[in-house]
Amino acid sequence: MMNKPMRAAAIQMATGPSVDSNLIEVERLIRDAAEAGATLVVLPENFAFLGQQDQDLLNLAEPPGDGPLQQFLSTTAARLGIWLVGGTIPMQASVPDRVRSAALVFNAKGEQVARYDKMHLFDVSLPGTEERYQESATMEPGDSLTVVDTPLGRLGVAVCYDLRFPELFRQMQDEGVELLAIPSAFTALTGKAHWEVLVRARAIENLAYVIAAAQGGYHLNGRETHGHSMIVDPWGAILAQVPRGTGCICYPIDQGFQTSVRRSFPTLTHRRLKCRLAAST
Repeated sequence: MMNKPMRAAAIQMATGPSVDSNLIEVERLIRDAAEAGATLVVLPENFAFLGQQDQDLLNLAEPPGDGPLQQFLSTTAARLGIWLVGGTIPMQASVPDRVRSAALVFNAKGEQVARYDKMHLFDVSLPGTEERYQESATMEPGDSLTVVDTPLGRLGVAVCYDLRFPELFRQMQDEGVELLAIPSAFTALTGKAHWEVLVRARAIENLAYVIAAAQGGYHLNGRETHGHSMIVDPWGAILAQVPRGTGCICYPIDQGFQTSVRRSFPTLTHRRLKCRLAAST
C-alpha cells in the first residue's frame, strides 16, 4: 500500500498589538492544523505582533536561541509533533536601532533547523494613495537564502515582498528546492493587484508547491491586509484558500505528482541562464 501524501497547512490571521492575545489565537489555529493532519504548518509574517508603528518591533527583538517567541514556536512544534515555519519574528540585528525580520523553521522535536532573514525590504509608496512604507527604517535586510530538508521535501523560505524577486527563487533551484513557504502581509491594494499572480507564478516557474500564509483583515493600527492565504501546486492550481479573516487551510503535498510534472514538463532542465544573488556590501 502506498503511503498517503503528507499535508501542509497555512495559517491566516489579523494580528494586533497584544502579543499574548495573538499567541493564544495562533496556538489555536496551529492546533486546528495539526488536528487536520498537517505535518508542516506555515504562519504569516508578523504573526505575534503588529503595533502602531514599525519602531515598536525594537522592544520585542530577541537574541538567537533565546526569547519568548522562539520558545513559543519550539514548544508548540514539539508538543504537536509538527514542523513549524514561524512566520516572522523580530530578532536582534547588528546595530541596536534595527531588527532582523526572521522566519524560523522548527522540526517536530522543537529544534530550530533553519532561519531566513527577510532580504527585500518594503520601501514603497502605493500608487494613487497616501500609503507609504519604509521597512528599512527599522529593519536590517538578510543576505542569504534558506533551503532545508523536511519530511515533505526540500523547503525554501521567503517573506512577503521577496515574492517580487524571482531571482531569489531561481537561486533556490540550485539548492534543489521542492516547496516554498512564504509568510506574508500584503496590503489590501497590492494584494488585490498582485498576490495571486505572484504566488502562482513562483509555483509555475519552479514547478514547486507553495504554502503562502498571509495576514488578512483589518488591524488595530488602521492597516488592512489582503489575506487569501493559499496552497498552490507545481502546475499553478490553487488547492486551498482562505479569502479573508482568520482561518487555516490544510492540503496534501503529493511528491509523486510533482515528480511526474517535472519529468514530463522539464522546464527546470531547459534553463540557459543562471541567476546569482548580488554580493552583500
